[in-house]
Amino acid sequence: MKMSGNTILITGGTSGIGFEFAEQLMKLGNTVIITGRDQARLDAAKKKLPTVHTIQSDAGDPKAIAALFETVVKQFPELNVLINNAGFMRRLNLHDQDVDLEDINREIETNLSGPIRMVKQFLSHLKMKESAAILNVSSGLAFVPLPISPVYCAAKAGIHSFTQSLRVQLKNTRVKVFELAPPLTATPLVDSFDPADLAGSKAMNVSVMVGAAIRGMEQDNFEIRPGQSNALKLMNRIAPKFIFSQLSKSADKMLSEMN
Repeated sequence: MKMSGNTILITGGTSGIGFEFAEQLMKLGNTVIITGRDQARLDAAKKKLPTVHTIQSDAGDPKAIAALFETVVKQFPELNVLINNAGFMRRLNLHDQDVDLEDINREIETNLSGPIRMVKQFLSHLKMKESAAILNVSSGLAFVPLPISPVYCAAKAGIHSFTQSLRVQLKNTRVKVFELAPPLTATPLVDSFDPADLAGSKAMNVSVMVGAAIRGMEQDNFEIRPGQSNALKLMNRIAPKFIFSQLSKSADKMLSEMN
């Protein structure tokens, strides 16, 4: 895929992977629009990247997605690339009585339902373009779960599966369907965890990771697995019990602290 001269919408673009995508894609000569829930963070991103376009929107809210579509196609009719990046990850103890039935589903709404709704909302527009693409950001944890973050991993496994099906359903269109499965990446998401929860994993530099993703899209590599993500998928095939036990250690420690 040609990675210049596009008009690109990135959800969750105010920090981390989304912001890095915006910065690198703009340097390649693309028009970039980013979304986020927090207007202050959008304003801060705009100060760092003066030519980026910002729109406040909640990727987990169906009504906000519909409104976003109306705004974007009116202001940026040449939109031809959608990057579903918005998401968050929590350390979650399922024994915790304070986690209620509504709260427990938050990661599903943003990390899984959000991208599915975004694809459905923007698909008719993208299909009209001579060249178009959808990139769904999953995770290396889509292949092997990290039990201390059970809902996040379930959502990312769902995105992996959805993207595979979407690719089949769009094979007779001009819309290319990519999946990026990042490894542990040095972003604010990692900062919210205790280092002990992620022991044994070295965070990949976000600039290097996004650079690899852009090269993967340019080479029409439809499942992009930078760094340790490739190893996770391979290990889950070769030694699934071993790799799962390694990723279970932080949850085992959490459970032992309850006793």
